[in-house]
Amino acid sequence: MSAPGTLFVVATPIGNRADISARARDTLAGVDLVAAEDTRHTGQLLAQLGITTPLQALHEHNEAARTGELVARLLAGARIALVSDAGTPLISDPGFRLVAAAGAAGVTVVPVPGACAAVAALSAAGLPTDRFVFEGFLPPRAAARRARLAALAAEPRTLVFYEAPHRIAATLADLAAAFGADRAAVVARELTKLHETIYRGALGALVARGADDPNMARGETVVVVAGAAATAAAETVDEQRLDRLLAGLLNGLPLSQAVDLATEFSGERRNRVYERALKLKGGPPG
Repeated sequence: MSAPGTLFVVATPIGNRADISARARDTLAGVDLVAAEDTRHTGQLLAQLGITTPLQALHEHNEAARTGELVARLLAGARIALVSDAGTPLISDPGFRLVAAAGAAGVTVVPVPGACAAVAALSAAGLPTDRFVFEGFLPPRAAARRARLAALAAEPRTLVFYEAPHRIAATLADLAAAFGADRAAVVARELTKLHETIYRGALGALVARGADDPNMARGETVVVVAGAAATAAAETVDEQRLDRLLAGLLNGLPLSQAVDLATEFSGERRNRVYERALKLKGGPPG
């Protein structure tokens, strides 16, 4: 039985083809197969690099079906490179199933690092990067997107989002509504490409800028948002705890009695507890 092969997870440029590393080029030229999200797109890149390695499609619609076949080839000794359309595979791109299955089967998985749009945006944003949260793409539907942002409003770490051009205006408006119009943010579009643009400012100002500048809605975009201030985060957490307490009490008690008990248990001012109880009830009693 032959020794297992190797799965190389290869980062490719996010725009500027000059960002391909020498190691990535050598890896793509030296493997037996390149598993690519879009064979036409990757085929163009390989042709420009003078590489003739065979390609096989591996994308979100066929990854589950193709993984077993590719792992079998790896176990038989094949050397396979995994690439996405741009940047580092698995970062909001396919490949997780293959990498997980290869690792579980005892195949050596080797990262060949390079460009990543999220990291590139962070490096130029001028916002804290010692700790950050990568959220990828937000839900496309408005209600689900707003619910997700509401859950993130108290997050103290810098937040990074990917967004499609046709949704950037709506997403910025929802960010401003959920996080506050004064929260600092950066919109980085077309990174490393000819029309690379980095917009900086408060979320409210960026919403207005987007309304005046149609270019903001052109090309792939990364949105970087400052985390919540520590005091705001603590207040939101306290508010969520109070709401959970009230919800339990209101489930079986009259409003005034629930407010009295919640005030006693939480140590909050009764007026504040009463206001929260009314919001949970959906308005003033009548």
